[in-house]
Formats: sequence, C-alpha cells, structure tokens
Amino acid sequence: MIISQFRNYTPINILFLSLVGFVLCLGIFLHVPDKLDSVIFEPALGNLLGENNLINLSPATNVFITLILTIFQATILNRITSHFNLLGKPSFLVALMYMTLASLFLPFLVLSPTLICNFISIWMLSKLLSLYRQTDVKAEMFDLGMIVGIGSLIYFPFLSMFFLLWIALLIFRPFNWREWITPLLGLATIYFILGVIYLWVGKMELFYTIWLPFTYKFPTAIRIQLFDYLVLVPVLFTLILFLLILKDNFFKSIVHIRKSFQLLFFMLCLAVASFYWNKKLTEAHFLLCAPPIAIYMAYYFTYAKKKWFFEVVYAIIALTIIYFQFF
Repeated sequence: MIISQFRNYTPINILFLSLVGFVLCLGIFLHVPDKLDSVIFEPALGNLLGENNLINLSPATNVFITLILTIFQATILNRITSHFNLLGKPSFLVALMYMTLASLFLPFLVLSPTLICNFISIWMLSKLLSLYRQTDVKAEMFDLGMIVGIGSLIYFPFLSMFFLLWIALLIFRPFNWREWITPLLGLATIYFILGVIYLWVGKMELFYTIWLPFTYKFPTAIRIQLFDYLVLVPVLFTLILFLLILKDNFFKSIVHIRKSFQLLFFMLCLAVASFYWNKKLTEAHFLLCAPPIAIYMAYYFTYAKKKWFFEVVYAIIALTIIYFQFF
C-alpha cells in the first residue's frame, strides 16, 4: 500500500513519488487546454521584463515542467524534515503529502509565481529551523530578509513571510534587538537595489505601483467556486487526525521539535492571511500553504496505528483529487 511504502526511507520511493505525481496530474494531462500562458513574476519584476514575463510554452510542456519542479520541491522538503528529525523517524511521507497537496487544484498544476516561491519557502524553512542551534544569527537573519525580499519580487504577498522571521526569533531565540533589525536591513537592501534599477532604466513611476497591494480593501474578490472546496474535506479530516496524534505526543517531543511545529503553524497562518494582497486571487495563492500542511499530514501518517484506516484515508484523498480533475 502507498502509505506503508512511503514510510520507508529508500531511494526507490523517488520513482514511486514521480508515479504518484503523474497519476494525480492525469486529469489535466488528458484535458489539457488549447492555450496556457503563465506569468511567473509579479509587477515588481514584470514591469522590467515586459513581454518576457510571459512564458509561452505548449500546455502539455507547462504542466510537465510544473510536475518536475513539484517533485524537486517535495524531495527537498522531505530531506529538510528528515535532517531536523521533525517526524521522529526518516521516511518519504512528507514528499508524498507535498506532492498530493500540490495536486489539489488545477491552478496548482501549472507554472505560477507561487510555485517558484515555494522553493524560497522551503529554503527559508531550512534556515529558520537551524536558528535554534546557532550562537550568532545576525548574518543569517540579514540573509533571510534578503530572501523574503527576493520572494516578494516574484510574488508580492510572499512579503508576509517577513513576519515569520520575527516570529522565529521569538520562538527560538532570547531577545536581541540587533537580530530584529538585521532582517529589515536585508529586505531594504533588495528594494533599494530594485529602486536603483528602475531609476536607471527610466521607469521610476512604475516602481511606486509595486506598493499598490497595501491599498487594497479587505477582502478582495476571490474566484473560487464553492464546489471546489469539497476536495479539501479529506485534507481537513486528516489535519484533525493529526491534531489528535499531536496532542498525545507533543510534550513527549524534544524542545526543538515542539518549537518547530509552532513555527509551521505561523507559517501556515501568514500564507493564508496574505491572500488580500493579491487583487485577482485564485486557488494558486494557497500553494504557499503546502509545505507546513504536508509536514502536519506526514506526522499523522507516521504515527497512525491502524494500517487499514490510514491507507483508506489517503486513498480517499487521492481519489477525491482525481475525481475533481475529471469532473
């Protein structure tokens, strides 16, 4: 069975992961649209690139590249989780859960700014989880501020992840004002360089339009049909099961693991809360939620006892995704 196979930490699971990813994307492969143009950068970079910001690929190629990138993200996230021992035992469950979540909605299956930003999210997560064991993190926090700045150039709502840096300091570190200032300097450095580039190419008036999302009223229009939400029901049910498992194991875990799960919770909250910075919101925004949720779901499947039950739970998730892609 799938969960039992991915509980093993073996390289062959990369092949099985690719197979699962292909099956979960089968609906869009069989019903690929005639035209599928993808914009991969927000106006911050898009204003500079102009027409070069539009990726003109055949729809099938677009989906295939997305699948390959998602598999890479899944394996990287799985490696980070195993390195920090967040699940208590090595497995490929995080990769499987990430691959599954990245197939929930059709906008997840094409190239998008949020897909690119998830590489940055995973990179950030690795750096944030390492703060607990370091004595001096000022240089690391400066780098993280720059990383958030770069991510926000690709997808502006990613700027919300800047608050995750301060939250990580609260969770992992004693208060040091220098550590709180350095992320701001890193973020400001990115936008200072960007402003200089805009001034250099004579597009300074467009530089000010980058900040328009701060003027959006809450909430903005959201283009999600109610019927689409039904695919989330098995996922939400799995998260409830995760909470029941976590309740029994939370205080048995070492301090770093407990703090890491708190950090993931705030990462999820910020990813959801930043939706109103996107004027034309689609489901693609919520791909930012995939890394923390994948770890939470993998935690449940790691410690679930009844094999028949957890295998059925995952089968329902996978079959629901496939059903909604075809119908």
